[in-house]
Amino acid sequence: MSANNAFHIAVLPGDGIGPEVMAPALDILRRIETLTPGLNLRFTEAPAGANEYLATGKSMSEKTIRLCEEADAILLGACGLPSVRYPDNTEIMPQVELRFIFDLYAGVRPCRLVPGVPSPIVGADQKGIDLVVIRESTEGLFASMGKGVITNDEARETWVLTRKTSQRLFDFSLKLTEQRRKRGKPGVLTCVDKANVFKAFAWFRGIFDERAKAFPNLKTSHLYVDACSAMLVKRPWDFDVMVTENMFGDILSDLTAGLIGGMGMAPSADIGDKHAVFQPCHGTAPDIMGQGKANPAAMILSVPLMLDWLADKFDHAPAAGAARKIENAVDKAFQSGIRPMEFGGPDGTAAVAAAVMKVLG
Repeated sequence: MSANNAFHIAVLPGDGIGPEVMAPALDILRRIETLTPGLNLRFTEAPAGANEYLATGKSMSEKTIRLCEEADAILLGACGLPSVRYPDNTEIMPQVELRFIFDLYAGVRPCRLVPGVPSPIVGADQKGIDLVVIRESTEGLFASMGKGVITNDEARETWVLTRKTSQRLFDFSLKLTEQRRKRGKPGVLTCVDKANVFKAFAWFRGIFDERAKAFPNLKTSHLYVDACSAMLVKRPWDFDVMVTENMFGDILSDLTAGLIGGMGMAPSADIGDKHAVFQPCHGTAPDIMGQGKANPAAMILSVPLMLDWLADKFDHAPAAGAARKIENAVDKAFQSGIRPMEFGGPDGTAAVAAAVMKVLG
């Protein structure tokens, strides 16, 4: 936090619909700032993504990386375009690069069914869905990114788990589960793995059990990833917090997003010991770019995640209060009948944003 007690937010709008959903999120942040005594914000915008790569040959400049390092938090729009790729045919992904640059090992993917949003799961509207997938974000199969070996006869990628990162991941997950328990949630953390097949995951599970001993008030459990997937689409309300390896988390977090209306309703955070990035789970959707059709809810709901993180890091109660106001405004907007085009409704980006802003007042 700067000398004038303002949180400095690095804003990277990204590509495709990224800038389109970032704009209303910033409008809401500026509005909540005026409604929250003690909350002061300043924003610095910088380019990152596929268009930046086309212009400069890099997904992010050193200046942008330095801005992210110096800022209190990083707000990121969707980045990358399918048609723009590195020479090895992989996509431009500054959102992944930032995880490695700043050691953002905990990928937090909340899955909460907002009132009024349709779920494909029968009974979800009565029972509710409110869970969190915590995905390790720097290791697992992603540790092999850019390092795979391909020959004429085979292709190899290497799966890596380390004790240091696993311990930090589990400690983070246990603390988050404890925070949720204090707010009335079940206080159950499930380790999702494939320990019945791979030695690495049996080892991973063992570290989980070791770290859980420091939290005797929490209930912990284990599930194999395939069984977990089946249970999520039958009884998602039975889950509280899940922690898992990078690739499994990548898949499960998209699955859970599908349970709550789609990727446009799914916010996320990538958190490390010092830095954090907040962004929607969805991609750049070039097929609807510039048409005003994108659902901005995931980007807007990433803002409370950021404010909660800042509140915790700086012991700043106004930021936490502002986070609750934004979440409540989203809930009331959807309860009032707003229906994004993402799930067959008539409402585009501007209409969804206006409905949330109207509730804020």
